[in-house]
Amino acid sequence: MGVRGAGPRILGVKEYRDYYFLKAKRENYPARSVYKLKEIDAKFRVFKPGMKVLDLGAAPGSWSLGAAERVGASGCVLGCDIQATSTVFPPQVTFCQENVFERSASFEALLAETGPFDVVMSDMAPQTTGTKFTDQARSLELCLEAFAVAQAHLAPGGTFIVKIFYGPDVMELLAPMRRAFARVTAFKPKSSRSESKETFYIGLGFKKPKEESNTTV
Repeated sequence: MGVRGAGPRILGVKEYRDYYFLKAKRENYPARSVYKLKEIDAKFRVFKPGMKVLDLGAAPGSWSLGAAERVGASGCVLGCDIQATSTVFPPQVTFCQENVFERSASFEALLAETGPFDVVMSDMAPQTTGTKFTDQARSLELCLEAFAVAQAHLAPGGTFIVKIFYGPDVMELLAPMRRAFARVTAFKPKSSRSESKETFYIGLGFKKPKEESNTTV
């Protein structure tokens, strides 16, 4: 409860959750997570009309919808998630129910056909156990797989956005990201819940590795 005469009122945790939950409902997004992506875009200017975007862990679809708004009808968004979604997407969004760790041949073909992508983004999170180190380790595993997909399918100069539960092994992700991108920055959106351990890493300016030559001397 706020205290009169004590300056600006600080929202409690429950109210803070409700604000973004209700805002998403009013603005017809399936989840509050879209505001995290909007903050990332506002700070780093990630999206432009006509871009190709790959959304890993897309369900229920808020990030795909947010990206679709920014890339417009001339762009495209390919989303995938192990879970299905009932969200109705605009024409520039394609959603596939797919396990990122066990990508089917047909999905790999779709990635190759649609890409390379200007942005690869991952809001994937593990099913939490309540054990901090277990949850952090599982989050890191998801991030490393998302990074592997980004390395394979990002266009030169592209952007990688990934969510991680911050833990002691974060350098396993950060070290290779720093080699692969011109700039890597950590970002905690205001719309993230204050008690959440999530952090977003933004890789800007992807440096596509040169193909190794098969020519022998």
